[in-house]
Amino acid sequence: MVLRLVITIAFAVLVACVVWQVVSRYVLQSPSTVTDEMARFLFIWVALLGGAYTFGQRRHLAIDLLPVITTGILRLLVNIGIIAAIALFAGVVMVYGGLDLVSRTLETQQVSPALRLPMGLVYIAIPFSGLCILYYCLTFLADLFRTGRGPNEQEGTASVGGPLD
Repeated sequence: MVLRLVITIAFAVLVACVVWQVVSRYVLQSPSTVTDEMARFLFIWVALLGGAYTFGQRRHLAIDLLPVITTGILRLLVNIGIIAAIALFAGVVMVYGGLDLVSRTLETQQVSPALRLPMGLVYIAIPFSGLCILYYCLTFLADLFRTGRGPNEQEGTASVGGPLD
């Protein structure tokens, strides 16, 4: 719920920045560099947090051939493998790699041209989204063992007879 609220507010500010950018460029004949840069950074945050939120809502794009054609213990193992692969990517690439990127940009004191914002604050969206995805992986794993519902399955679509047929 909190993640959805943050994304909604960021998206509303993003839209306002883009509208102001168009007005300032074409009506006032004086483009705003601040809103241009702010819109870029907000887009990064909205895209990464939106991806994590969508994953958590089980509405992400998925190729679910293996979970659909398997049953019983094999389906459980396939779903565990899917969750593990997603968690591995989120943990290694997004959290570990993202924190490395953030620390390097903070060390070099790289700032954005118009807002003079430390770029590490922009890039922290990567490890933060990775942590959200890891959290959802843990909840999906618990849900898989509790109800048999895999990460690609909506409420009420678990395999017939539970995960351990």
